[in-house]
Amino acid sequence: MNICLFTKQEIDKPLSLHDARAKHIIKILKKKVGDTFNAGIIEGSSGIALITAIDDIDENGTLSFSFTPQGDGKPLYPLIMIIGFPRPIQLKRLLRDMAGLGVCEIHLVATELGEKSYLNSSLATSDAGRTMLVEGVVQAAGTHIPSLYIHNSLNECLDVIEKNLKQDDVLFALDNVNAKDSLSSVLERESSLLKETRTAVACIGSERGWTDKERELLESKGYKRLRMGNRVLRTETAATVAASLILGAMGYLN
Repeated sequence: MNICLFTKQEIDKPLSLHDARAKHIIKILKKKVGDTFNAGIIEGSSGIALITAIDDIDENGTLSFSFTPQGDGKPLYPLIMIIGFPRPIQLKRLLRDMAGLGVCEIHLVATELGEKSYLNSSLATSDAGRTMLVEGVVQAAGTHIPSLYIHNSLNECLDVIEKNLKQDDVLFALDNVNAKDSLSSVLERESSLLKETRTAVACIGSERGWTDKERELLESKGYKRLRMGNRVLRTETAATVAASLILGAMGYLN
């Protein structure tokens, strides 16, 4: 835990010693009264928290602290990831990694070749998905959490995203079948454009990839189909690699 995150309502109140954050601060970080730890407000500023008291007299003990904001909490980057819904165990890692990298939106899509039952997992139907995102943000010592969306089809997803796109936004669809160019070569040629553009969107298929119908749809919407070498990658691996390459080309990983 590289930062302890609190809501706006929590930041001015004592923290129960039963709370996982308090346990981490005391037992893992070994903090005492007078010590400080990294803290932040979810969707707000980051800074330093000073422990002012630890009341452990009874089972209702609390840890009191004062928070001093020092930064903007690492705003998210203008990269939208469209990802074919992977296996739930892979999705946990994927959400943490995407949040850690700082993408602004994650759109999970039921692709034509994807397993439809995955949409019934707890990660798609409860707050469990947001919990994974928070874990990724905490690892990255940030405060801003990517938005998570679930779509029943690629067409539905593209229509939603298209409403907010600008003319100079860059659209990529990663595909290892008959793609005429590679992501790395396009990023190298268009690095200056990427640094000036408002938003980049990257599409990653599910484990079995895209259908020809989905490829045609992506191309009709202006997405460049690009390959990432000749190896077949897991969905979460492909997403992490693609996001890292694009963010690097946009100048955010310097």
